[in-house]
Amino acid sequence: MNIFLADDHEIVRRGIKQLLADAFPGVAFGEAGSSAEVMAGLREGAWQLLILDIHLPGRSGLEVLADVHERFPRLPVLVLSMAGEQEYAVRVIRLGAAGYLSKQSVAQDLVDAVRKVTGGGRYITPAVAERLAEDVQMPVDRPPHELLSARELETLRLIAIGRTTREIAEQLSLSEKTVFTYRDRIRAKLNLRGDVELARYALRHGLVD
Repeated sequence: MNIFLADDHEIVRRGIKQLLADAFPGVAFGEAGSSAEVMAGLREGAWQLLILDIHLPGRSGLEVLADVHERFPRLPVLVLSMAGEQEYAVRVIRLGAAGYLSKQSVAQDLVDAVRKVTGGGRYITPAVAERLAEDVQMPVDRPPHELLSARELETLRLIAIGRTTREIAEQLSLSEKTVFTYRDRIRAKLNLRGDVELARYALRHGLVD
């Protein structure tokens, strides 16, 4: 089995590799610490699984997921995040992910998730399955942030954790003017006025830790 790991924290990659090496003897790994490295690495090997952190330097993991689904449609993607599954899981499943796993439960569930996904299935917890059912049945009741694009959602998250406009621009490889544009769009879509309200909204809906 060849597994590609995309996470900007080396210690996280080491931990994941150790867990999977113990469970799957002979497994080989590729690694990336940024969104740019992900696409380059995927082109260089034959991979059975991509384990993708949703928050990467450069483009967000959501955007990378969409690209991977388009360019490597047969490659299953298991998305990891520090955020709770209630906010991101449905979005990543819609974008083509084969599963979603909170980093808080990685040690307990990662091996089961990898077995499920590499076997052709999807790793969906009962809570996520319920959210998916609600999403189909009651689309009008979706929270406002589900109207945000992947880049807008990532900008909101960075605003909420106190990043400055310059820092957001550098992390997402954008101009500061573009960040201001995204901020205005987010405020309009969420019907909020300032960064404090945006931060409170993100915390209330579990978009940041």
